[in-house]
Amino acid sequence: MSGHVTCFGELLLRLATPPGRLTVQCDALEMVVGGAEANVAAGLASLGHEVRMVGRVPEGPLGDKARAALGGAGVDVSGVTRGTGRMGLYFLETGAGLRPSTITYDRAGSAFASSSARDFDLAGALAGARLLHLSGITPALGPGGVDLARAAVDAAQEAGVPICFDGNYRAMLWDAWDSDPRAILSELFAAATVMIGNHRDISLLLGRAFSGDGADRRREAAEAMFAAFPKLEMIASTARHVVNSDHHRIAARIDTRSTAHQTGEVDVTGIVDRIGTGDAFAAGVLHRWLEGGTEDANVIKMAQAGLAYTVLKHSQPGDMCLVGPGELDAFSASGGDVRR
Repeated sequence: MSGHVTCFGELLLRLATPPGRLTVQCDALEMVVGGAEANVAAGLASLGHEVRMVGRVPEGPLGDKARAALGGAGVDVSGVTRGTGRMGLYFLETGAGLRPSTITYDRAGSAFASSSARDFDLAGALAGARLLHLSGITPALGPGGVDLARAAVDAAQEAGVPICFDGNYRAMLWDAWDSDPRAILSELFAAATVMIGNHRDISLLLGRAFSGDGADRRREAAEAMFAAFPKLEMIASTARHVVNSDHHRIAARIDTRSTAHQTGEVDVTGIVDRIGTGDAFAAGVLHRWLEGGTEDANVIKMAQAGLAYTVLKHSQPGDMCLVGPGELDAFSASGGDVRR
């Protein structure tokens, strides 16, 4: 089926310490391009889909670098406009052993956060689109970010384009202003066909806890979400058990109104980079969703592809997963010898 995916959000620069190093130990930081929605765009483009990114970067070399990195991944960046302001940044202090990684945001006053819907051609970017992907990070940036997310959702609804909304709850961003994340996110999720998020996100949205353990609790939460949001057709989530910074156990789950599938856990060791793995999961799920929708026969395929793509991202440095469809299809949880 022809058509493209439109992703809307902020491109960021990540400044990271070398593996295992504290910030106070470093005289230099590694710079890479990322951002939640941009990561999904890069993943889907790497998997062979036509993807357009809509965002805003400042004039100058930092904005140039961000556009070039995303364009190099195969994403159409003609919708990434330029304006005044600064580049949004975040600082990553990489963890080791039982010490987790930490993130510090520096995004206030960025070209994207300071923009308005008038700075984007949302109608043009959505013309002929099969999906709009955005996340809860945009509204978490402040009142202006809420307006941007609403504008993107309104444009998609007017164009008849389904919406994938990733909750991507970032407490540090929401807590920085007088926000009401439950009300704002509920309004945005009401327009979504696909949700990326787990039972904890649903608890936040619905203001209630869910009983039971494991799969039963996740199904109870999913059914409550479907009851509260009539347009929603699918919920994709992961379950992650962190043993230490170098060893995680991950499972993937897809819930639809009629069925559900949860994979077994995969042991992920030798982790190169944890950041962006949730975005890789979203890209893997959407890759199969674009092929087969929410039909029951496609549910297992979506869960497996999401799990495989997020596991593969753990082996790649940077924010973006750039694995192609051949590597995804050949994925084995046990790894394997060199493919020649």
